Amino acid sequence: MNVSRVLLIDDEEDLRLSTAQALELAGMEVITVENADHVFELIGYSFDGVIVSDIRMPGMDGMTLLQKVRELDAEIPVILVTGHGDVQLAVSAMRNGAYDFIEKPFNIQYLAGIIKRAIDRRSLVLENRRLRAVAGKRDDLETRLPGRTQVMVDLRYRIRAIGAADADTLIIGDTGAGKEVVARALHDVSARADRPFVAINCAALPQHLIESELFGHEAGAFPGALRPRYGKFEHARGGTILLDEIGSMPFDMQGKLLRVLQERTITRLGSNETVELDVRFIATSKADLAQEALAGRFRQDLLYRLNVATVHVPSLAQRRADIPLLFLQLVREAAARYGRDDLDVPSDIVSTLEMQEWPGNVRELRNAADRLVLGLDGNPSDGPQSSAQNSASLSAKVAEFEKSVLARAIALHKGNLKAVYETLGISRKTLYEKMQKYALTKHEFGDDDLKALP
Repeated sequence: MNVSRVLLIDDEEDLRLSTAQALELAGMEVITVENADHVFELIGYSFDGVIVSDIRMPGMDGMTLLQKVRELDAEIPVILVTGHGDVQLAVSAMRNGAYDFIEKPFNIQYLAGIIKRAIDRRSLVLENRRLRAVAGKRDDLETRLPGRTQVMVDLRYRIRAIGAADADTLIIGDTGAGKEVVARALHDVSARADRPFVAINCAALPQHLIESELFGHEAGAFPGALRPRYGKFEHARGGTILLDEIGSMPFDMQGKLLRVLQERTITRLGSNETVELDVRFIATSKADLAQEALAGRFRQDLLYRLNVATVHVPSLAQRRADIPLLFLQLVREAAARYGRDDLDVPSDIVSTLEMQEWPGNVRELRNAADRLVLGLDGNPSDGPQSSAQNSASLSAKVAEFEKSVLARAIALHKGNLKAVYETLGISRKTLYEKMQKYALTKHEFGDDDLKALP
């Protein structure tokens, strides 16, 4: 029998504890917290439960929580608990995506019934996601955007959700983090996948020809315009336009772009006829555009129009645990690209990657993989060593990494295995099997061992 998981948030201790006890007697697994400040450490796109939250709380209130949960995953059910004077507020929250609301004082059987229906819906959502992910072959997004850290898992889910929505999207991330890869992925999971994907480098547009490049022109529109020409916007009709580094676009051009976004039409230079524009706009920026707008370097109204949906691409510093496996994948890709045999990467190289700074992010890591494959790092004359003393197989590296993660989690939770498998997002059976495989026990780790673990 499936256990219904409930995250219960209420700052009134007596009510929180009594509600939790009653729900547990109804066969539910309840996690209680007194405020919403740390909720997002407990949930992610794979959260398989329901959130029940009071509306009036110190710090983050229930309405703000609802908004942030929906930004993370719009299909996590949120049930709001209201006082008598908050009913209108709760009704408004329902319009904004809350699953349901219940008024204090409430009947616990009634609340349990709402929770069970919400759990059934959540289970169906997660099952559909699993089926989509394994349909036919390995998830293509996982190949293009590899990583097992929660930020990467959440990024891939957000791409699937936003991609299907066809909304204009702003992608924020450091240089080299993979913003264009994310943009292409958004296009490929959308209904526009078989239509053009037109990438425009806003920093490289020639100042004197920028309108012609984007909007096109008629013959004779300006000296040298001998024949009509489609602009990049019109060329992308039915597809997606990527405005790369949108913050570099000249300020006066930003106003013209805003008009295009609002009206979805363009007018070629030298023409009075408008052209309908069926496109999706995706913009990228390494700069904080809100700060740029405050400084007067970016139009605030354009920012509001672009960020209907926002995707943040994590830097390597935000997902260090992914670096070793990502590097090994980049080495395999480089070997195939340069026609080299597959090679084992020396374990001493792999072990130092996670601790290094990578200001150029994935782009810099890819360059390092290319240099290794080409023999430009290490021993250029001999190439990477493949002896047993200097290298380990990929499976051995993965096993070593997995063991260290398990050992650290067991030590961190002081042998509480339930907390361990919930934190790691695996089943109890899987945890026991892996502990047996790596000869780990819940009693062998103390505080000193935790400090010594990698």
